[in-house]
Amino acid sequence: MVKGLRVVSVGAALVAAVLLIPGAGASADPSDDGSGRGRTLQFDVVFSPFNYTDFGEPGFSPPDVIVFHDTLLQDGEPVGHQVGSCVLVDTSGTANCTGVITLDGRGTITFAFENAPPPEKTLAITGGTGKFRSAGGEGTLVEAGDGTGTLTLSVDQH
Repeated sequence: MVKGLRVVSVGAALVAAVLLIPGAGASADPSDDGSGRGRTLQFDVVFSPFNYTDFGEPGFSPPDVIVFHDTLLQDGEPVGHQVGSCVLVDTSGTANCTGVITLDGRGTITFAFENAPPPEKTLAITGGTGKFRSAGGEGTLVEAGDGTGTLTLSVDQH
């Protein structure tokens, strides 16, 4: 039974201090021909404000939830967005996260990762649509600590 529902909205700086949520400004690798096959996509990350819902014991604890909706940029211009959620699994801030990246006019890329306090995360690309249909691969998300970061995706098509 849920003891109480508390919704907390905190500045993006807290995300860097406690939990990393992917969000991205994007720039495609110059070798990217737009096909989404075997390419590396690089994104500058602009995180949305930290949005945390405290379902369990007060403070970070299972089964608290974090949601995000971040803007993706290429050369400083919006090219899409990213949405997702993380469910905390322990009091250290470790969480199971899933999300969807939408690149305008190209399709979506779905991903999952374990979110923990260190600023570098490894994510698995679990699928996609459009030019990223049947996508796989992995990515690295690095948090700068100021509400920004980088996301690099190595996208494989099957």
